Amino acid sequence: MMFVLSSFWSKCYKSLSVLVLISLLLLSACSMQSVQLPREEQALHRIESIVVFGFRPFLSRGQEPRMVRSPLSGAIFKAEPVPEKAAIDLTGELFSEVLNSRKCRLIPPGQAKGVFSNLLSSGAAASDIELFQEIGLAFSSDTILAGYVYRWKERVGTEYAIELPASVAFDLYLIRTKDRKIIWKARFDKTQRSLSENLFDLGTFVKSRGRWMSAKELAMVGLPQMLKTLPKKY
Repeated sequence: MMFVLSSFWSKCYKSLSVLVLISLLLLSACSMQSVQLPREEQALHRIESIVVFGFRPFLSRGQEPRMVRSPLSGAIFKAEPVPEKAAIDLTGELFSEVLNSRKCRLIPPGQAKGVFSNLLSSGAAASDIELFQEIGLAFSSDTILAGYVYRWKERVGTEYAIELPASVAFDLYLIRTKDRKIIWKARFDKTQRSLSENLFDLGTFVKSRGRWMSAKELAMVGLPQMLKTLPKKY
């Protein structure tokens, strides 16, 4: 009898382990995507400098929530007006992450945004990617790192009792200055859910230690993972 019970619980444990592994893999695939050029298409040039432009709100206060397309990739997002402070805070986290992981020359967001403001005030009509190229050229940098925040909804409630969970969506692009080619891109689009609502959200549940996260905490689940795939060569 004891042997039968032991065998039963052993099978249960193995099944649970497989389920947890599948859940983590599916969660990663659904909430975050990053794309890098295939090896055969890459020139083996080390990235010597990056202008860390950072994030801009895609929709500003007063604009209507709607489905939108990224002007750089065409990817579709559910967008809502994003506070400027949210984009500034996320940009600060981005620069810190890149600063701690890269040895190349980095141009900080403050300097990049200064050039961006000057370009806008000059009245020159240009697409976003053309503006990003001009910023990269202004600093003689071979690449620029820029993206958009599409959604930044704070939780309504406390860490352990909520009415509405946090929800964020943003993307990021590494653009080659000389020809405006996107050599890497990544996105994170997530609304926190309880483990009982979605078993595939196990990874977020573990990182939150069972709490309901703020929008910034939720964003910081995705940003470091995105940057792990940021290439060092192009």
